[in-house]
Amino acid sequence: MNADSVLPHRHTPRPGARLNDVRLPRRRGRRDSARHGAAAALHGVGAVTVVLLVLAGIGALIGEPVLIPSLAASAGVLHSTPGLPAAQPRSVVVAHLLGAGAGYVALALWQSNAWSAALAGGLTFAATTLARTPHSPACATAVVVVLQAPAAGRFVPLLLGATVVLVLVGSAASRIRRGAARYPLRWW
Repeated sequence: MNADSVLPHRHTPRPGARLNDVRLPRRRGRRDSARHGAAAALHGVGAVTVVLLVLAGIGALIGEPVLIPSLAASAGVLHSTPGLPAAQPRSVVVAHLLGAGAGYVALALWQSNAWSAALAGGLTFAATTLARTPHSPACATAVVVVLQAPAAGRFVPLLLGATVVLVLVGSAASRIRRGAARYPLRWW
């Protein structure tokens, strides 16, 4: 192996070449980088806002609270770091269901209080780690379940539907803006 096979080839001017004959490398200027960064941030903010408004609208339409704090955190993870394992659909959906399950287990074993909520959050983290579905906002889902004690028959289907909406809007948003990172990297 030599240096020529590893290093990129650069055009070197011949001896006595004029300045206009020398090709300079193309680089993005600070303005272009800032504009690109601002466009990406605006796209992410718009996508997060839209998905949260969709969840709030679904909740208003059916008369049930669909938008819970942990889903807002999930939307942030999904749109700010779409390539991470924590943002992939399997992690988002399964982790929130595990969080709800941990919350209901904590409610069955203990009473609804901050101590039980903390234990449910830790149990969720353990369950998502073992299931290889990392998604830290799911720990907040367990806390919500313990502190609010929603009826499982109503809450779990709403939670499942809301996580699917998060994933579908994330997928659509990644295809709207040219040059945006593709989401998801894998569906399951």
